[in-house]
Amino acid sequence: MKNAVSASAKAKSLLILLGVVWGLNWPAVKVSLGAVSPWTLRTVGLGVAAGTLFALALAAGRGWRALHIPAGRDRLHVLLTALLNIAAFNILLTFAQLGAATSRVAIITYSMPLWATLMACVVLRERLDTMRCAGLALGAAGLAVLIAPLAAGGLPPGIQYALAAALTWAAGTVYMKWARIAAAPLAIAAWQLLIGALAALTGLLWFEGMPHPGPLHAAVLCALGYHIFFGMALGYILWFRIIAQLPAGTAALGTLLVPVVGVSGAVLLLGEHPSHADMLGFGLIFGAALCVLLPNRKPAPLIS
Repeated sequence: MKNAVSASAKAKSLLILLGVVWGLNWPAVKVSLGAVSPWTLRTVGLGVAAGTLFALALAAGRGWRALHIPAGRDRLHVLLTALLNIAAFNILLTFAQLGAATSRVAIITYSMPLWATLMACVVLRERLDTMRCAGLALGAAGLAVLIAPLAAGGLPPGIQYALAAALTWAAGTVYMKWARIAAAPLAIAAWQLLIGALAALTGLLWFEGMPHPGPLHAAVLCALGYHIFFGMALGYILWFRIIAQLPAGTAALGTLLVPVVGVSGAVLLLGEHPSHADMLGFGLIFGAALCVLLPNRKPAPLIS
């Protein structure tokens, strides 16, 4: 019992670390995009993250068995979820940061749990309780506050990409829950990252050809190194360890620290100044995500 409590406390500490690591990845990506193309950035970042997870599985002594995905429909499910959750999500986010302020992109992207809840209601027939309904209402209000001032002249591409990224993540999450892939989380994550990297590489070769990087300034090198080795490789290592030790709901709730750190990092490191509308929208969407991700509180059974 004591060991279980200790493991849970350690996992929660890792969750806080993950929030900081992934949160600071937002400004790191923005700085990197000043000198590296979106396709190159995602190809390298996802490729290194995938290689790290494959190396971990092999180093654990279980060999390729730890990475086995059953033949048949499960492999198709891994492919489709990888294209939604990893490839589309990461690529869209990169283009979003080229076309909008990092803080605003981070806020809009973390409407992900709201879309997932709505999709699960339609696709999986999950019922909405009072908290989920409140979350959807708060989320809709938050998005309206953020988007309404921009809608008159047409939504900027960066905002459209951020919304699309949130939707693809939600769709991939609901699809994965529906598919119930019979494989270890490490195997699913490793193959998804590899597929995401190959998708990004395909885009790189199709749209840009072989990359020809020019000289990179120290700030860009530091940001790029952080994104590759911390934001992607270390981030996914931490995430894998966390989901192995904590309930999914607790882990998901803990990721709410990411946009807080991301917005703070954009202010401190990039000099961004979110507007009052941005901060109001952030508060509403953050509250909405809390409503959606907090565990259900079932009434206590009656004692006869």
